[in-house]
Amino acid sequence: QVQLVESGGGLVQAGDSLRLSCAASGRTNSNYAMGWFRQAPGKDRDFVAAISWSGLNTNYADSVKGRFTISRDNAKNTVYLQMNSLKPEDTAVYYCAARRGGGIYTTTGGMDYWGKGTLVTVSS
Repeated sequence: QVQLVESGGGLVQAGDSLRLSCAASGRTNSNYAMGWFRQAPGKDRDFVAAISWSGLNTNYADSVKGRFTISRDNAKNTVYLQMNSLKPEDTAVYYCAARRGGGIYTTTGGMDYWGKGTLVTVSS
């Protein structure tokens, strides 16, 4: 009942910053916990960051802690991932995901809806 579309990916150099956006459409009047996941070439889809519906509770993977910030603007039906001090190992397709209801989730199996992803490439 909700569609997610990511944007903002691109090619950057190590140390640069990017801001990803996830625009939601459909029945966005409901409450959704949101998250960002990423899948590097040849690897599984891994958790990156999560945020509760209120935006007050967040969780980050250890690999991005202190560098990435997840936020949301419910009035705009949009979730963001600010990525600073990017490293080559951050290169991946980044996916936005949503789960109906309250709480906060950090596993792919816990999410109900997924976007198609946006590619982030970080060169050395």
